[in-house]
Amino acid sequence: MKLEIIGMIGAVREGTGSKGAEVHVIGGGIDKDYISDFAMIHETSGFDKVLVGYTSSSADGFIVAMHAAAETRNLGFLVAHRPGFVSPTVLSRKAATIDQITQGRIALHIISGGGDVEQRRDGDFLDHDARYRRSGEFMNILKNLWAAEDPIDHKGEFYQFEQAKSDFSCFQKPHIPLYFGGASEVALTVGAKECDVYAMWGEPLKEVEKKMTYFTDKVKALGRDPKSIRFSVSTRPIVANTEAEAWDIAHHTLKNVLATNQTSMHGTGKERLESTGSQRLVDFAKDGEVLDDRLYMPIATATGGAGNTTALVGTAEQVADSLMKYYELGCTTLLIRGFDAYNDAAYWGKELIPLLKESVERYHKTHSVTGKHLS
Repeated sequence: MKLEIIGMIGAVREGTGSKGAEVHVIGGGIDKDYISDFAMIHETSGFDKVLVGYTSSSADGFIVAMHAAAETRNLGFLVAHRPGFVSPTVLSRKAATIDQITQGRIALHIISGGGDVEQRRDGDFLDHDARYRRSGEFMNILKNLWAAEDPIDHKGEFYQFEQAKSDFSCFQKPHIPLYFGGASEVALTVGAKECDVYAMWGEPLKEVEKKMTYFTDKVKALGRDPKSIRFSVSTRPIVANTEAEAWDIAHHTLKNVLATNQTSMHGTGKERLESTGSQRLVDFAKDGEVLDDRLYMPIATATGGAGNTTALVGTAEQVADSLMKYYELGCTTLLIRGFDAYNDAAYWGKELIPLLKESVERYHKTHSVTGKHLS
């Protein structure tokens, strides 16, 4: 399958931490010129899409994406959306409008929320499991609305409407791709039933493989074709010209993260670990500072398991090799962003991304000869 490389853009330069040690890309204010530059550097470097994140205090992701789309030609935008605050009937038309205007450069990452305090800032008082059930109902409604030729009614646990319709459909067929993540049992069930791409954080390879197998079994049990689901894995590469230099940067990054006390955007203390995925990262870090060949865990520990804080450290060749191991497991989407996000995106376009694409091409040529193909 085709490799998809996703980066991440924010709305303000160096707004949330320390240069070279930015745990979060999306905090701070708004700088429209920076949004344009950030998107264009990703397009120039060979990224397929960029994630536009969501918090209860950050700039609106749809507006950020539309501004960036106007400044680029081919780059796609994976817009994070948190159900609960916009009716799915409204959101379906909003997203389909962007899909039509950009001619297929939009995807949605449905996020359910990682902590009660952060959710309540926007007025959401549902508990963890209810938030995930709501996400499942939300995704199901979106797909039904996008596919409907006639007005439809719906009465569910969280949403009710009558005779909903749209005067237009999505540009992409059968619909805008829905990305979704979550490590709890309820999240896995919801994802297996509804999503197109199941997103995971950068855990050790054997754990990613186990989760993919478990998820695929759920997909089958729910009567869906496993081949209709793609997998994504998110890591934070730390790349330099030499391995020693890369490790120096990794240690310096950890020092700066600790000094600036950057933690999860979902709060502090116990609230960070309301997320099963965050708890998993913290637990894996107990097995050692470096797992597999070069998966660096201490930054995940320092941030309390903040999303996407495990780092792959080394030269471009070494990190590309490590990322290929996830690809060979079936993670055909690789979401990578740096701790110096703008400069890293530019730097990776010189070696890391071309090496990744060459490795994927070589992998498929080799396996086409042997008769084996990535499913």
